[in-house]
Amino acid sequence: MPDDIDLKAAINAVSDVVQNRPRPIREFDQIYMKTGDMVMQSEFVASWSNNKRLAFIGDGDSISVCVAYLHARDILDYGPSMTTVFDFDERIVGAINRFADRERLENLQAVLYNCIDSLPQSKLFECFYTNPPWGASNNGASVNLFVQRGMEATRYCGEGMIVIADDPELAWPQEVLYEVQSFASENDFYISRMMPQLHSYHLDDAPDLRSCNLIIKARPSNTERMGSQPIRDNARLDNFYGRDTQVRVRYIRERKRLDYGKADETEYEFELLEEVR
Repeated sequence: MPDDIDLKAAINAVSDVVQNRPRPIREFDQIYMKTGDMVMQSEFVASWSNNKRLAFIGDGDSISVCVAYLHARDILDYGPSMTTVFDFDERIVGAINRFADRERLENLQAVLYNCIDSLPQSKLFECFYTNPPWGASNNGASVNLFVQRGMEATRYCGEGMIVIADDPELAWPQEVLYEVQSFASENDFYISRMMPQLHSYHLDDAPDLRSCNLIIKARPSNTERMGSQPIRDNARLDNFYGRDTQVRVRYIRERKRLDYGKADETEYEFELLEEVR
C-alpha cells in the first residue's frame, strides 16, 4: 500500500464494511478474506480499475464496497467510475445496496444474478473481478464459469482479476491454475500479472490456504463479442461448490431485513434478575 495513505482510516473504513456484510454460508463456498488482506486488496483493485466500469461476478467479501467507500471517504483518490455487483445471494445484494444508499455511494450497485443464467447486457464494462468457488472438486470448472461471465461483461475486450487458491504444496490449486489459464488462452486472453499467495481466509479446515490475484487481459486483436447463454450442461455444474454437490439453488433469499452491525434477536435471549421486593 502506498505510504501516503492513512492506514488507520483505511482499516476503520473496511471495518465498517465488514460489520455490514452477512455471515458466510459455507455450503456455497462463501469464505471471507481476512480484514488486513481486504485493506490491501481494496487499494490494489481501486488502482487497477481507476476510472473504469467494473463488474463483480459475485462478491461475498464485499471488496466492491470497500473500494467505493475508501474512494468516497477520500482515503483513496482513485477508483472505478462505476461498479456493479452480480450475486445470487439476496442478503449480499441487499447489504451492498443499503450500505451504498446510506453512505451515498452513487457509483455502486448490486443486482441479483446467478452465473448459470445468461448475463444481463445492459452496460459495457471495461474490467471484471471475481473470487469464485475455487474448484477443488471439479478441476476449476466453477472458476471458469465465473470467468466466462466476466469476459462476457467486458464483451471479451477488457481485463479481469481472478482470485483463486494458490498453494505450491497442494496439487489441486496448481491444476486449477492451469485449467483457468488454459481457459483464458482459449478465449484470447493472456496472463498479464500474477500475485502469488497473497490473501488469507477465515477457513477452519485449511487455515493456511491462501489465494492469488491472477490478472488476465484480452489480446489487442480481440473483436467485441456480444451475447450470453444460460448454462444447462450438467458436466459444467457437477461438484460446483464441493464434492458430490449439485447446483440446485437459483437464489439465496433474504427472509427479513437485518442490521448486520448488530446481533440478531434470534441469536440470544435474556435471563432476568429475580425481582427484588
